[in-house]
Amino acid sequence: MCGIAGFLGGERFTPEEASSIARGMADAVAHRGPDDAGVWIDRAAEVALAYRRLAVIDPSPAGRQPMQSASGRSVIVFNGEIYNHLDLRRQIEAQRPDALSWRGHSDTETLLAAIECWGLEEALQAATGMFAFAFWDREERALFLARDRMGEKPLYYGWQNGVFLFGSELKALAAHPAFEGDVDRDALTLLLRHGYIASPWSIYKGVRKLPAGTYVRVAAGASREQPTGELPEPRCYWSLRDVVAAGQAEPFTGTPEDAVDALHGLLLDAVRGQMAADVPLGAFLSGGVDSSTVVALMQAQSMRPVRTFTIGFDESEYNEAEHAKAVAGHLGTEHTELYVSARDSLDVIPRLPDLFDEPFADSSQIPTFLVAGMARRHVTVALTGDGSDELFGGYEYYVSTPRRWRLLSSVPAPLRRFVAGAVAAAPALGADSSPARVSGKRPADRWRHRLQAKAHTLALLANCRTQEELHWLSLSHWRNPSSVVHEASEPETALTESAHWPDSLESAARLMALDGLSYLPDDILVKVDRAAMGVSLETRAPFLDRHVMEFVWRLPLPFRIRNARSKWVLRQVLHKYVPMQLVERPKAGFSIPLASWLRGPLRDWAEALLDAGRLRAEGFLDPRPVRRKWHEFLNAHEQCELLLWNILMFQAWLDRRANL
Repeated sequence: MCGIAGFLGGERFTPEEASSIARGMADAVAHRGPDDAGVWIDRAAEVALAYRRLAVIDPSPAGRQPMQSASGRSVIVFNGEIYNHLDLRRQIEAQRPDALSWRGHSDTETLLAAIECWGLEEALQAATGMFAFAFWDREERALFLARDRMGEKPLYYGWQNGVFLFGSELKALAAHPAFEGDVDRDALTLLLRHGYIASPWSIYKGVRKLPAGTYVRVAAGASREQPTGELPEPRCYWSLRDVVAAGQAEPFTGTPEDAVDALHGLLLDAVRGQMAADVPLGAFLSGGVDSSTVVALMQAQSMRPVRTFTIGFDESEYNEAEHAKAVAGHLGTEHTELYVSARDSLDVIPRLPDLFDEPFADSSQIPTFLVAGMARRHVTVALTGDGSDELFGGYEYYVSTPRRWRLLSSVPAPLRRFVAGAVAAAPALGADSSPARVSGKRPADRWRHRLQAKAHTLALLANCRTQEELHWLSLSHWRNPSSVVHEASEPETALTESAHWPDSLESAARLMALDGLSYLPDDILVKVDRAAMGVSLETRAPFLDRHVMEFVWRLPLPFRIRNARSKWVLRQVLHKYVPMQLVERPKAGFSIPLASWLRGPLRDWAEALLDAGRLRAEGFLDPRPVRRKWHEFLNAHEQCELLLWNILMFQAWLDRRANL
């Protein structure tokens, strides 16, 4: 696991200056790799590659990067793990028995050899793992950037003042003197809508996230050939949309019991492959279905107790530590739990802008960071249960949204539009009311205000034309973010461009696929990666193994959601190891008491960031809707803490940026 960075082109490219700049870019992400560092320069091609290393596989000098291929043709900086790299080695050895001599046993060396043996795209298709890397082909004089299938590992890139920059995190790009760092107001609207900035956008103009399952090529001298800095078009080598289509074309035809057995075997293989490490390894354990399954399969294949980690909260409605302890006791793991106070959680908040590098507003980022920090004191690698919800139907709205759509679509569209228009035309308290008017209302009037707001929300949803639009609006925080961000237009994303949507799926499965294209890579995986790598902990997600995903998308929907209950087939696997009563309970999530904190210990902090004069001076956000929501939240007890957290995370990020 590493942090990678580098650049192509630029004036006054001397080896000394380029090396110093590249080293500074890598040092900006030193938390991703505290064990080693390195830089490689090609003066003639004006390319620099840099890395910071977290040694997990082959910590010897033979695993150091930047790494040149045995032939000397190519150089790579690599972040991640190739779980099947030993199988790839055997395939390469069979094809080239006399042409290759291995220098070590790192997966980076295997990947380099695979690229030279088969070509980049075929090597990417053969590799199973999580990764982001930069690969310089000295013969072709071209730089290639690539990212894993689901986007577990991050990679940003873009042109800045005629220099092509890339890095694991935005702070690496910002360390280059050519970096401009102009805020992309259009991308800011995505933060307000979702709580995250969806791919391929970033908070900075001209900088993009490389989409999952793609690679790009940039030739030497491209800055002179493309003075406008047009970004290269990503090329897809794997897509979830294609996997879903293949699953529909060749569905699983066995019995439910056959499906359970097949999934059991695939998960055992995935977990075994991801347990490979030359450093201490453990797992996060919440006591829910997902993490309990991963830990059970780890323990079943381990000769010693698996290290498991959970955090607890004094607030009972947010505490899952007792459930995790019971599962750990049954499985016989070496369990560590840490109860954290509200003060512990609040102390994380000032670190969030630097930790996440661009505004990010999933508040479960706080407990995720805390459990990662606790685990890192004992292990270097931790397995997680991420990705299971999107595969096996773990969110309640996979059932409720199709039900609502069936109800809505049973009403003729002209009638729905008429009713929606009539409600929208009626005056809504809060839509145009001042904060003072709202805060001064009596309890009965505040109740009427909430009722009117709900009516307008229902009118908005009733006007939806498709289930996908209903899903998008239902999960939106600010429903018209362009009205809040000055001079902004909301960009298209995977949730709004139908070309990305899988065809011929049952309604719930369609929503699961949409989450796999958007929410999972852009929120869940970002949250876990930044929180864990912020403390130099590598995380791995067995549910995102390509073979597991490809199998699950062949399963009929009732094998996943049965009688409105999620994860049927996965629960049957888990029940082979853990009694039903230990894990069968309502889904809790990994959350914090955000509303009570914002009304209590965080109120002064929030008030300062949301000050109307400050908002006007900064010029990004219209103070009127922001202040209105803040007053509604404080005085009318509106449930809008998520909307406010989105704004607060941008404001905190902006504040840190101004003080650098």
